[in-house]
Amino acid sequence: MNLFRIVFRRRRIRHSCRRLGLNRRDFLKHKETARALVRERVQHWSTIYGISVRKITIRNQRTRWGSCSKNGNLNFNYRIIHLPPHLADYLIVHELCHLKEFNHSKAFWILVGQNIPNYGKLRGKLRKIRLS
Repeated sequence: MNLFRIVFRRRRIRHSCRRLGLNRRDFLKHKETARALVRERVQHWSTIYGISVRKITIRNQRTRWGSCSKNGNLNFNYRIIHLPPHLADYLIVHELCHLKEFNHSKAFWILVGQNIPNYGKLRGKLRKIRLS
């Protein structure tokens, strides 16, 4: 079997899984577990940082682990439950710190580094994990 057929088959299988809604079913199955995990860890870290969070949303995103808004809302990918605890904590601290510093400036990274000193290494690990 040549490489073209293998790649084509993989794409066809991946595409048929999307059509069947397998990704959606996985999301619905794990959404509340992810919400509980994120709420608990956000509460822990927001107490340490003294940052209040308005709303936490769990989403099924293809390209993002998390995001935030200037209104104080945090959004996280439901796949956070599959991450090791130290990576999930880094992700939560990263988004939480954006509520104080809404950019990736030096001040932002200093804020993250106060409690996650190895954030650079963790950021690299998180970027290597595929979401789709």
